[in-house]
Amino acid sequence: MMIKKIVVIGGGTGVYTILSGLRKYPVQLTAIVSMADDGGSTGILREEFGILPPGDVRRALVALAHSDNRLLSELFNYRFKAGGLSGHTFGNIMLTALERVCGNFEKAVDEAAHILGVKGSVLPVTFDNIRLCAELEDGSIIRGETNIDIPKHDPRLRISRLFLKPQAKINRRAKNALLAADMIIIGPGDLFTSILPNLLVRGVTAAIARSPAKKVYIVNLMTKNGETNVFEAKDFVAAIEDYLGQGVIDYAIINNNKPSRCRLKRYEKESAKFVEVRKMPSRPTPVLANLLRKRGFVRHDPQRLAKVIMSLL
Repeated sequence: MMIKKIVVIGGGTGVYTILSGLRKYPVQLTAIVSMADDGGSTGILREEFGILPPGDVRRALVALAHSDNRLLSELFNYRFKAGGLSGHTFGNIMLTALERVCGNFEKAVDEAAHILGVKGSVLPVTFDNIRLCAELEDGSIIRGETNIDIPKHDPRLRISRLFLKPQAKINRRAKNALLAADMIIIGPGDLFTSILPNLLVRGVTAAIARSPAKKVYIVNLMTKNGETNVFEAKDFVAAIEDYLGQGVIDYAIINNNKPSRCRLKRYEKESAKFVEVRKMPSRPTPVLANLLRKRGFVRHDPQRLAKVIMSLL
Protein backbone atom coordinates (compact mmCIF):
# COMPACT_ATOMS: atom_id res chain seq x y z
CA MET A 1 0.00 0.00 0.00
CA MET A 2 1.41 3.39 -1.02
CA ILE A 3 1.83 5.99 1.69
CA LYS A 4 -0.55 8.93 1.15
CA LYS A 5 0.96 12.39 0.66
CA ILE A 6 -0.55 15.29 2.59
CA VAL A 7 0.46 18.90 1.96
CA VAL A 8 -0.42 21.53 4.56
CA ILE A 9 -0.44 25.20 3.52
CA GLY A 10 -0.41 28.05 6.03
CA GLY A 11 1.58 29.85 8.67
CA GLY A 12 1.66 30.64 12.36
CA THR A 13 0.46 28.19 14.98
CA GLY A 14 -2.17 26.65 12.68
CA VAL A 15 0.39 24.66 10.70
CA TYR A 16 1.98 23.44 13.94
CA THR A 17 -1.41 22.18 15.17
CA ILE A 18 -2.12 20.22 11.98
CA LEU A 19 1.34 18.71 11.68
CA SER A 20 1.63 17.69 15.32
CA GLY A 21 -1.66 15.80 15.02
CA LEU A 22 -0.96 14.13 11.67
CA ARG A 23 2.66 13.14 12.35
CA LYS A 24 1.43 10.12 14.34
CA TYR A 25 -0.20 8.62 11.23
CA PRO A 26 1.52 6.68 8.42
CA VAL A 27 1.42 9.55 5.92
CA GLN A 28 4.05 11.63 4.11
CA LEU A 29 3.77 15.23 5.31
CA THR A 30 4.88 18.41 3.59
CA ALA A 31 4.38 21.87 5.06
CA ILE A 32 4.30 24.84 2.67
CA VAL A 33 4.70 27.94 4.81
CA SER A 34 4.13 31.64 4.32
CA MET A 35 7.05 33.99 3.72
CA ALA A 36 5.12 37.17 4.56
CA ASP A 37 5.86 37.43 8.30
CA ASP A 38 7.72 40.61 9.28
CA GLY A 39 6.96 41.03 12.98
CA GLY A 40 8.81 40.33 16.23
CA SER A 41 12.07 38.39 16.09
CA THR A 42 11.46 37.49 12.44
CA GLY A 43 11.03 41.14 11.46
CA ILE A 44 14.25 42.20 13.19
CA LEU A 45 16.25 39.44 11.54
CA ARG A 46 14.77 40.32 8.14
CA GLU A 47 15.83 43.95 8.54
CA GLU A 48 19.28 43.33 10.01
CA PHE A 49 20.39 40.31 7.96
CA GLY A 50 18.18 40.40 4.86
CA ILE A 51 17.10 36.82 5.57
CA LEU A 52 13.74 35.41 4.55
CA PRO A 53 11.32 35.10 7.51
CA PRO A 54 12.34 32.09 9.65
CA GLY A 55 9.49 32.04 12.21
CA ASP A 56 6.85 29.95 10.41
CA VAL A 57 9.54 27.62 9.07
CA ARG A 58 10.81 27.08 12.61
CA ARG A 59 7.33 26.15 13.91
CA ALA A 60 6.80 23.62 11.12
CA LEU A 61 10.24 22.06 11.65
CA VAL A 62 9.56 21.63 15.36
CA ALA A 63 6.14 20.07 14.68
CA LEU A 64 7.73 17.44 12.43
CA ALA A 65 10.83 16.83 14.55
CA HIS A 66 11.56 13.21 15.47
CA SER A 67 10.12 12.27 18.86
CA ASP A 68 13.59 11.42 20.22
CA ASN A 69 14.71 14.99 19.60
CA ARG A 70 12.32 16.76 21.98
CA LEU A 71 15.19 18.60 23.67
CA LEU A 72 16.29 19.94 20.29
CA SER A 73 12.71 20.96 19.58
CA GLU A 74 12.50 22.85 22.86
CA LEU A 75 15.85 24.45 22.08
CA PHE A 76 14.61 25.62 18.66
CA ASN A 77 11.59 27.27 20.33
CA TYR A 78 13.54 28.78 23.25
CA ARG A 79 12.98 32.53 23.44
CA PHE A 80 15.61 34.72 25.08
CA LYS A 81 14.18 36.98 27.77
CA ALA A 82 17.06 39.35 28.48
CA GLY A 83 20.10 40.99 26.93
CA GLY A 84 20.75 41.82 23.30
CA LEU A 85 18.95 38.66 22.15
CA SER A 86 15.77 39.44 24.10
CA GLY A 87 12.69 38.44 22.09
CA HIS A 88 14.59 36.23 19.66
CA THR A 89 14.10 32.47 19.50
CA PHE A 90 17.11 30.21 19.22
CA GLY A 91 15.65 28.55 16.12
CA ASN A 92 15.30 31.86 14.28
CA ILE A 93 18.91 32.75 15.08
CA MET A 94 20.12 29.30 14.06
CA LEU A 95 18.28 29.46 10.72
CA THR A 96 19.87 32.87 10.14
CA ALA A 97 23.32 31.43 10.87
CA LEU A 98 22.67 28.38 8.68
CA GLU A 99 21.64 30.66 5.82
CA ARG A 100 25.03 32.36 6.08
CA VAL A 101 26.94 29.07 6.34
CA CYS A 102 25.00 27.25 3.59
CA GLY A 103 24.75 30.19 1.22
CA ASN A 104 20.97 30.30 0.79
CA PHE A 105 17.74 29.89 2.73
CA GLU A 106 16.65 26.68 0.98
CA LYS A 107 19.79 24.81 2.07
CA ALA A 108 19.49 26.31 5.56
CA VAL A 109 15.99 24.89 5.99
CA ASP A 110 17.10 21.49 4.69
CA GLU A 111 20.04 21.38 7.11
CA ALA A 112 17.83 22.40 10.04
CA ALA A 113 15.43 19.61 9.09
CA HIS A 114 18.35 17.15 9.10
CA ILE A 115 19.53 18.34 12.54
CA LEU A 116 16.01 17.92 13.98
CA GLY A 117 15.41 14.57 12.32
CA VAL A 118 12.29 15.94 10.65
CA LYS A 119 9.74 13.41 9.44
CA GLY A 120 8.52 15.06 6.25
CA SER A 121 9.40 18.29 4.43
CA VAL A 122 9.16 21.98 5.20
CA LEU A 123 9.09 24.23 2.14
CA PRO A 124 8.90 28.03 1.96
CA VAL A 125 6.13 28.94 -0.48
CA THR A 126 8.56 31.28 -2.28
CA PHE A 127 12.17 32.40 -2.07
CA ASP A 128 11.33 35.93 -3.18
CA ASN A 129 11.68 38.68 -0.58
CA ILE A 130 8.08 39.88 -0.31
CA ARG A 131 6.00 42.29 1.73
CA LEU A 132 2.30 41.80 2.32
CA CYS A 133 0.00 44.77 1.64
CA ALA A 134 -3.72 45.26 2.20
CA GLU A 135 -6.13 47.75 0.68
CA LEU A 136 -8.92 48.73 3.06
CA GLU A 137 -12.47 49.60 2.07
CA ASP A 138 -11.70 53.33 2.41
CA GLY A 139 -8.92 53.00 -0.19
CA SER A 140 -6.01 53.28 2.23
CA ILE A 141 -3.06 50.87 1.89
CA ILE A 142 -1.51 49.04 4.84
CA ARG A 143 2.02 47.78 4.22
CA GLY A 144 3.59 44.94 6.17
CA GLU A 145 2.14 41.76 7.65
CA THR A 146 2.57 42.91 11.24
CA ASN A 147 0.68 46.17 10.54
CA ILE A 148 -2.24 44.13 9.22
CA ASP A 149 -1.97 41.59 12.04
CA ILE A 150 -1.84 44.24 14.79
CA PRO A 151 -3.79 47.14 13.27
CA LYS A 152 -2.88 50.73 14.06
CA HIS A 153 -5.70 51.79 11.70
CA ASP A 154 -9.43 51.54 12.44
CA PRO A 155 -9.85 47.74 12.78
CA ARG A 156 -13.52 48.00 11.79
CA LEU A 157 -12.50 48.81 8.21
CA ARG A 158 -12.88 45.76 6.00
CA ILE A 159 -9.93 44.48 3.95
CA SER A 160 -10.89 44.81 0.27
CA ARG A 161 -7.89 43.03 -1.21
CA LEU A 162 -4.45 41.69 -0.44
CA PHE A 163 -1.37 41.90 -2.64
CA LEU A 164 2.37 41.24 -2.49
CA LYS A 165 5.19 43.69 -3.20
CA PRO A 166 6.96 42.63 -5.30
CA GLN A 167 5.10 39.83 -7.01
CA ALA A 168 6.51 36.41 -6.17
CA LYS A 169 6.76 33.05 -7.88
CA ILE A 170 6.22 29.65 -6.29
CA ASN A 171 9.12 27.59 -4.97
CA ARG A 172 9.59 24.76 -7.50
CA ARG A 173 9.62 22.07 -4.79
CA ALA A 174 6.40 23.45 -3.33
CA LYS A 175 4.75 23.29 -6.75
CA ASN A 176 5.85 19.68 -7.24
CA ALA A 177 4.57 18.73 -3.79
CA LEU A 178 1.14 20.21 -4.55
CA LEU A 179 0.88 18.41 -7.90
CA ALA A 180 1.86 15.06 -6.33
CA ALA A 181 -0.36 15.33 -3.22
CA ASP A 182 -3.23 13.04 -2.26
CA MET A 183 -4.66 15.74 0.01
CA ILE A 184 -4.03 19.49 0.29
CA ILE A 185 -5.01 21.16 3.57
CA ILE A 186 -5.36 24.94 3.83
CA GLY A 187 -5.47 26.49 7.30
CA PRO A 188 -6.29 27.00 10.04
CA GLY A 189 -4.66 30.34 10.83
CA ASP A 190 -5.14 34.07 10.54
CA LEU A 191 -6.94 34.37 7.21
CA PHE A 192 -5.37 37.53 5.80
CA THR A 193 -1.89 37.24 7.32
CA SER A 194 -1.11 33.50 7.46
CA ILE A 195 -3.29 31.75 4.87
CA LEU A 196 -4.10 34.03 1.94
CA PRO A 197 -0.50 35.33 1.49
CA ASN A 198 0.40 31.84 0.23
CA LEU A 199 -2.34 31.98 -2.41
CA LEU A 200 -1.03 35.33 -3.68
CA VAL A 201 2.26 33.76 -4.78
CA ARG A 202 2.17 33.26 -8.54
CA GLY A 203 1.67 29.59 -9.41
CA VAL A 204 0.17 28.44 -6.12
CA THR A 205 -3.53 28.60 -6.98
CA ALA A 206 -2.89 27.05 -10.41
CA ALA A 207 -0.98 24.15 -8.84
CA ILE A 208 -3.73 23.56 -6.27
CA ALA A 209 -6.41 23.60 -8.97
CA ARG A 210 -4.44 21.22 -11.22
CA SER A 211 -3.59 18.79 -8.45
CA PRO A 212 -5.67 15.58 -8.30
CA ALA A 213 -5.59 15.85 -4.49
CA LYS A 214 -8.62 16.22 -2.26
CA LYS A 215 -8.65 19.87 -1.16
CA VAL A 216 -9.63 20.68 2.42
CA TYR A 217 -10.05 24.03 4.17
CA ILE A 218 -10.08 24.19 7.96
CA VAL A 219 -12.20 27.08 9.24
CA ASN A 220 -10.93 29.12 12.19
CA LEU A 221 -12.47 28.87 15.65
CA MET A 222 -12.37 32.60 16.42
CA THR A 223 -12.58 35.84 14.46
CA LYS A 224 -9.60 38.21 14.31
CA ASN A 225 -9.91 41.93 15.01
CA GLY A 226 -9.03 43.94 11.91
CA GLU A 227 -9.30 40.92 9.60
CA THR A 228 -12.45 38.86 10.08
CA ASN A 229 -14.44 40.86 12.65
CA VAL A 230 -17.97 39.70 11.84
CA PHE A 231 -17.17 36.54 9.88
CA GLU A 232 -19.20 33.36 10.20
CA ALA A 233 -17.94 30.01 8.91
CA LYS A 234 -19.43 30.61 5.45
CA ASP A 235 -17.56 33.94 5.18
CA PHE A 236 -14.20 32.25 5.77
CA VAL A 237 -14.98 29.75 3.02
CA ALA A 238 -16.13 32.51 0.65
CA ALA A 239 -12.92 34.50 1.25
CA ILE A 240 -10.76 31.48 0.42
CA GLU A 241 -12.76 30.89 -2.77
CA ASP A 242 -12.35 34.55 -3.76
CA TYR A 243 -8.60 33.94 -4.06
CA LEU A 244 -8.51 30.24 -4.95
CA GLY A 245 -11.52 30.08 -7.24
CA GLN A 246 -14.99 28.53 -7.00
CA GLY A 247 -15.31 24.76 -6.86
CA VAL A 248 -11.67 24.02 -6.00
CA ILE A 249 -12.16 23.19 -2.31
CA ASP A 250 -13.83 19.81 -1.71
CA TYR A 251 -14.37 19.92 2.06
CA ALA A 252 -14.65 22.62 4.73
CA ILE A 253 -13.89 21.27 8.22
CA ILE A 254 -15.77 23.28 10.83
CA ASN A 255 -15.91 23.07 14.61
CA ASN A 256 -19.46 22.87 15.98
CA ASN A 257 -18.75 22.91 19.73
CA LYS A 258 -19.04 26.34 21.33
CA PRO A 259 -16.61 27.07 24.18
CA SER A 260 -17.90 28.07 27.61
CA ARG A 261 -18.56 31.74 28.32
CA CYS A 262 -15.64 31.69 30.74
CA ARG A 263 -13.20 30.58 28.04
CA LEU A 264 -14.55 33.17 25.59
CA LYS A 265 -14.32 36.01 28.07
CA ARG A 266 -10.55 36.28 27.77
CA TYR A 267 -11.00 37.11 24.06
CA GLU A 268 -13.24 40.12 24.66
CA LYS A 269 -10.28 42.52 25.05
CA GLU A 270 -9.06 41.32 21.62
CA SER A 271 -12.53 41.89 20.11
CA ALA A 272 -12.46 38.26 18.95
CA LYS A 273 -15.66 36.23 18.75
CA PHE A 274 -16.52 32.56 18.29
CA VAL A 275 -17.08 31.62 14.64
CA GLU A 276 -20.73 30.63 14.27
CA VAL A 277 -22.00 28.07 11.75
CA ARG A 278 -25.14 29.24 9.92
CA LYS A 279 -26.52 28.51 6.45
CA MET A 280 -23.47 26.77 5.03
CA PRO A 281 -23.54 26.16 1.26
CA SER A 282 -23.55 22.54 0.09
CA ARG A 283 -20.21 23.04 -1.69
CA PRO A 284 -17.58 22.68 -0.49
CA THR A 285 -18.99 19.82 1.60
CA PRO A 286 -19.22 20.97 5.24
CA VAL A 287 -17.69 18.53 7.74
CA LEU A 288 -18.90 19.41 11.23
CA ALA A 289 -17.21 17.99 14.34
CA ASN A 290 -16.18 18.84 17.88
CA LEU A 291 -12.62 20.02 17.26
CA LEU A 292 -12.13 22.08 20.39
CA ARG A 293 -9.42 21.56 22.99
CA LYS A 294 -10.95 20.60 26.30
CA ARG A 295 -9.44 23.50 28.24
CA GLY A 296 -7.27 26.59 27.97
CA PHE A 297 -7.08 28.76 24.88
CA VAL A 298 -9.77 28.28 22.23
CA ARG A 299 -7.75 26.25 19.76
CA HIS A 300 -8.13 23.15 17.65
CA ASP A 301 -7.31 19.86 19.32
CA PRO A 302 -4.57 18.31 17.13
CA GLN A 303 -5.72 14.71 17.66
CA ARG A 304 -9.42 15.42 17.01
CA LEU A 305 -8.57 17.40 13.90
CA ALA A 306 -6.20 14.73 12.61
CA LYS A 307 -8.85 12.05 13.09
CA VAL A 308 -11.34 13.97 10.93
CA ILE A 309 -8.71 14.62 8.26
CA MET A 310 -7.72 10.97 8.09
CA SER A 311 -11.39 9.95 7.73
CA LEU A 312 -11.57 12.14 4.59
CA LEU A 313 -8.27 10.80 3.25
